[in-house]
Amino acid sequence: MKLLLASPPIHGHILSILGVAEGLASRGHDICVLAGQKYRGRVEAAGARFLPLPAAVDFDDADLDAFLPGRADKRGIAALRHDLIGIFMSVVPAQYRALRSALATESFDAVITELVFGGTLPYLLTTPRHRRPPVYGISSVPVTIDSVDTAPFGLALPPRPGALGSLRNRALNAFVHRVAFRPVVTALNQALAECGVTQGAWIFDAALSYDGVFQLTLPGLEYPRRELTDRIEFLGPLPASSSGTELPDWWDQVGERPIVHVTQGTIDNLDFERLVAPTIRALADEPVTVVASTGGRDVESLTDLLPEGRLPANVRVARYLPYGALLSRTSVMVTNGGFGGVQLAARHGVPLVVAGATEDKPEVAARVAWAGMGVDLRTGTPSPERIAQAVGTVLADLRFAHQSAAIGSVLGADHDPISRILAVIHEDALTEVR
Repeated sequence: MKLLLASPPIHGHILSILGVAEGLASRGHDICVLAGQKYRGRVEAAGARFLPLPAAVDFDDADLDAFLPGRADKRGIAALRHDLIGIFMSVVPAQYRALRSALATESFDAVITELVFGGTLPYLLTTPRHRRPPVYGISSVPVTIDSVDTAPFGLALPPRPGALGSLRNRALNAFVHRVAFRPVVTALNQALAECGVTQGAWIFDAALSYDGVFQLTLPGLEYPRRELTDRIEFLGPLPASSSGTELPDWWDQVGERPIVHVTQGTIDNLDFERLVAPTIRALADEPVTVVASTGGRDVESLTDLLPEGRLPANVRVARYLPYGALLSRTSVMVTNGGFGGVQLAARHGVPLVVAGATEDKPEVAARVAWAGMGVDLRTGTPSPERIAQAVGTVLADLRFAHQSAAIGSVLGADHDPISRILAVIHEDALTEVR
């Protein structure tokens, strides 16, 4: 098959597309990826052809403040609203034109786009099904669809059962649409109008417009809601790619003490004082081994923050780590709530301590606590004392590890997400022929 894939130039989202591209290309399929120039080498290394995004929307995800000034000063709902408008809504028309141009230049059997690639929505709303290939979404964020069973996405509130819960959710949904996110609604509708869409839309319900969505979530880490259709399939996380990432020299000297892995991911890692450095200080004298990842930054950028510029004796640091090998030995993961890392931790049965404050991270943290597989610190800048307490709680109470293992084992050890994606595309094609 010949498939077109597309993603915005944001690391956590392009990683999902790269994983799918590599999996499909390795099975002999012709894959073309619409993405940012920064990721050209990785697209081609995955065995796919590269198609560049327009320069105007090809921002550097390592410096989002340059593309969207004022971002660093906002918190909570204001920060999410600012990001949605500036990073996702404003680029919709250019993404839409790039997608249409790619589809006009070549014929594709199917299209798979990252769900936050907003240019897909106007394409779906303006092009009848019989005049286009099937379009699927890959979602590397929690489910955002409005529901009477859950609070609106962005508030990081867990479900509340019963009639009072439904009443709460209806009221909050109305508030979000009409007040809190009204500027987002306006920005999206303006962007859609520029693409020729005459009806309004709600960005968090975009998944319902696709022919199918592959949700990279373990089922036990998502809230139940009646609005989910059978076109949204819980695929679980893609396998962690360890290509180009070798075990560090110190790996064999880690020892037998419990490993606590701490990370701020690859984007929100400019200030290690938010989580990584406080975790190192919190656990410096504890009977554990702390394994930290800098997400690509120089190790010195972390050690310079520590007393005398040195790591405590029980701490090991690397720029990147092969997650498959790491998580198989990890007892607790301390994270700022990156979606992919949390899903992989659960797949390996690793319980979590989460300190999420930006993007979708508070929602991820809330789901971890709701699922019973970890502690939500409800802040992005926890104190060393709070971190030490949470890590101690998770290590001492084996229910967290047991619940994480139960959630991670649901899909089975032989579950293959790429094969499932291909099966769905083939099944849909056969249905159309009939």
